[in-house]
Amino acid sequence: MKEIVLDTETTGLSVMDGHRIVEIGCIELDNLIPTKNKFHCYLNPERKVSEKALSVHGYTDEFLSDKKKFTEIVDEFLNFIKDKKLIIHNAEFDLSHLNNELKILGMKPIKNEVVDTLTLARDKFPGSAISLDALCKKFRIDNSKRTQHTAIIDCELLAKVYINLIDQKEPTLDFNLPDNEIGEKLNKKILYFKKVVEITEQEKNRHINYLKTNLKKNFFS
Repeated sequence: MKEIVLDTETTGLSVMDGHRIVEIGCIELDNLIPTKNKFHCYLNPERKVSEKALSVHGYTDEFLSDKKKFTEIVDEFLNFIKDKKLIIHNAEFDLSHLNNELKILGMKPIKNEVVDTLTLARDKFPGSAISLDALCKKFRIDNSKRTQHTAIIDCELLAKVYINLIDQKEPTLDFNLPDNEIGEKLNKKILYFKKVVEITEQEKNRHINYLKTNLKKNFFS
């Protein structure tokens, strides 16, 4: 099952005040494992970034001035998320901005199935802090790269948070990969993984024989 972890950064909080998107980040998950498929772009919002938003993500008007406009990337973006479940932290915020951009272009709003990790976290930890940083701390996820809010880094962190919120261990290895690719992943300090190794009949018989001959009192055979 393929899902898309999605995050946006904007010029400010509310579309009612005319705020626009300045960054979109998406990471594809296939059965909870991140694939190589990503969508990431900075956008020219065609308006000034508010001081509060600037303090959050650090994208200046000058930096954004030569970036593409939403109308230039909308088809590629919609194709990337097509027919896939969206995983978003505080989905109401991101969807309101994305649907506003689509509305400006006279296009229909996003109709994908959505999982709001903010809701999952609120149900799992009632009364606790449930910001992305707080959840990273709770699940012992390294968020040291998150010195400022950036969509693609937030997506990487949210993918790990999501897996923990639905009570799944983070799948760090895909054993359908070729052996050389698994070896490369092992060299990157993988924290844990699970693989069932079947023993041979010969190994099983040797084990039984060891128990019979080397233990004074054998309860195992």
